[in-house]
Amino acid sequence: MNPGIVLLTLSYVLSQFFRAFLAVLVVPLETDLGLGPDILATASGLWFLTFAAMQIPVGWALDTIGPRRTAASLFLIGAGGGSALFAVATSAFHINAAMVLIGIGCSPVLMASFYIFAREYPPIQFATLAAVMIGVGTLGNVSASVPLNWAVDLIGWRAALWVLATLCVAIASGLFLAIRDPAKIEGNAGGSVLDLLRMPALWLIIPIMFVSYAPAAAIRGLWISPFLRDVYGLDQAEIGQAALAMSCAMILGVVLYGPLDRIFGSRKWVVFGGNVLAMLASFALFAFPAINLTMAIALICALGLFGASFPVVVAHARGFFPPHLTGRGVTLMNLFGIGGVALMQFASGRLHTAFVEDGTSAPYTAIFGFLAVSILLGLSVYVFSQDTKD
Repeated sequence: MNPGIVLLTLSYVLSQFFRAFLAVLVVPLETDLGLGPDILATASGLWFLTFAAMQIPVGWALDTIGPRRTAASLFLIGAGGGSALFAVATSAFHINAAMVLIGIGCSPVLMASFYIFAREYPPIQFATLAAVMIGVGTLGNVSASVPLNWAVDLIGWRAALWVLATLCVAIASGLFLAIRDPAKIEGNAGGSVLDLLRMPALWLIIPIMFVSYAPAAAIRGLWISPFLRDVYGLDQAEIGQAALAMSCAMILGVVLYGPLDRIFGSRKWVVFGGNVLAMLASFALFAFPAINLTMAIALICALGLFGASFPVVVAHARGFFPPHLTGRGVTLMNLFGIGGVALMQFASGRLHTAFVEDGTSAPYTAIFGFLAVSILLGLSVYVFSQDTKD
């Protein structure tokens, strides 16, 4: 197996870890630093917003200087430095700054992989390769549940972050040594991301990219913890188990989505059908937020399972990218996907604050309803998109 891809996969495992680990640190950070879930929602949103903002320069860098230097340098400075800053944090400002740095560091790793897949493998394999990459990477989501909880209990959250900082530095060094850049395209036609934004076909795909990943990421990344604590009275260990179950559902979803475009001969309708089911799970949580603990966890897992259409959406859009704009194309779609999570995390934090005095379940009812309506709006545009096949 290509060692560069292996190391990119490991770095993506950490990327998934960092987007979800705050859910487990809610109680320790509230105890040690006095930071509540609303403040941590902002920190989580900053990670996603920074990650999204970096996609344009990352796309340019992939097409211009290649994935080796792009991924290695940003992961070293951002993920390594941000983890170290988090480990010594004493205030909300430090946590926010650390999450911004970590967002910068994680921003190129998945797209570097997608760039290599798009340039060096047959187009028909792209969705499956992307799904495998995301499926394995989602083990980081799993690690940010029960295993992280164990580590925090054993050595404390600061020591755990120092271990992560060391690991990030080691992986970044490996990326620089192991990745091989694809050959330059002869007779490059030039162009920019603006050429992609002039394509009407992409504007019918972008809305579902914006909303499809956000609900699962928002819940798993933060809200699963305060929701299960406030509404059902679960302790930290029980919350970790529920987060682990959702993480496993997200991995299963990615694995199942991967080959479906080849099985059904369509990308559009695979994405559409899966997101309808994710929307229904969100609506059920909105309508019955405190119905039953088992049912609530099952619905959260269903949201994770059906909300894993990300690789198929990227594969759908990729059918419209000219070869010389592949890097910019995949990062443009990632910008909208991760940007959607960032904005929804900011909005969900405001919703929680607005409804917190209206009852124990009221803030979460508002959040689940908001996420469900978002998916519905994305689907109402995506239904008119043009399908792509290989």
